[in-house]
Amino acid sequence: MENAMIVEYLRYKIDIGRQSDFISDYKAAASPLLASPHAMSFDMCQCVEEPEQFVLRIEWTSADDHLKGFRGSQEFREFFAHIKPYLNDIEEMRHYERLTD
Repeated sequence: MENAMIVEYLRYKIDIGRQSDFISDYKAAASPLLASPHAMSFDMCQCVEEPEQFVLRIEWTSADDHLKGFRGSQEFREFFAHIKPYLNDIEEMRHYERLTD
């Protein structure tokens, strides 16, 4: 898995009073994220049934590229500045191996 493309899923629970800022901050964070050669794609979804639930999906070139390459980069520092206020709202942050195309 270390050298294969992986998908990271992040699940957040954001109260209604912070949702607008959360969405805006993640939209801003997408620019430095996608400027990284290690990030292949990014999307964010909000749950219809439970609007406080958000899922983010990031495709990385590999787990090593994400954890060692991206996290040591200037792009990460810019990305992190936008999303830092929401770290305690993360309910899940995991890497998954894609099994279908």
